[in-house]
Amino acid sequence: GLFAHLAALEARAHEAAVKREEKEQQEERLARLRARVQELRLQRDELRAKVDLQHKVQLGKGGVVSDPAQPSARAVLEWKIGSVKRMLQVFYLTGISGKLTRQGVCFCISTAYEGTYLDSYYLDLLTKAEVQIQRHSVPAFIPLEQIAKKYLQTDVRRFLSVLSDHLNAYVGRRYQADQLQEHFSDLIKGTLQRNSLCNLLVFDYNVSSESDAFPYSARLVYGDLCRSLPTEVVVSTT
Repeated sequence: GLFAHLAALEARAHEAAVKREEKEQQEERLARLRARVQELRLQRDELRAKVDLQHKVQLGKGGVVSDPAQPSARAVLEWKIGSVKRMLQVFYLTGISGKLTRQGVCFCISTAYEGTYLDSYYLDLLTKAEVQIQRHSVPAFIPLEQIAKKYLQTDVRRFLSVLSDHLNAYVGRRYQADQLQEHFSDLIKGTLQRNSLCNLLVFDYNVSSESDAFPYSARLVYGDLCRSLPTEVVVSTT
């Protein structure tokens, strides 16, 4: 009957959601592992550069090296630039790319959902004594200020990673809402209601049997702003 059909639909939907979440988690773990490998390589290269630089300092102090300019400011600057370039290579594996500017670094955060590319967001950072956000294209409802206050001055990598999680989750929720409205418009009654952050979706839909149509209302709440799947679903009928 109708309830058996609904139960079967719910079971299939739950199974599909679990598979999607498992796939997302596997992709996230793989991306983290790749980033970790590159990060370790970056740390190794930085340690080697520091050892070489220290060795040059000791040679310069001992009078063995004939060039009195070692270690020069140019050598230190080149080491810093190389360090930033290697850091940008690490970010590229996680959907974050960047380039050096005259005043700092410009980052691009690319977002996607289940292999579908969606949007890109840009962030200009001033790398002076205190790292500052010069300009950005991050939506106003993303808690950028809170994330920056927590991580920007102490861990830029963590700051970009958390911001990327928020942006990818947002565009994933928005994409799913758009797909629901587009592909199931014949079942949805009226317009699907959502807020700017797309962490609350409300819509009415009909389930028809051979002789009757049963109206339902659904309310999807996304309690975790870093996830693209709801944490609470309420379905009611009159």
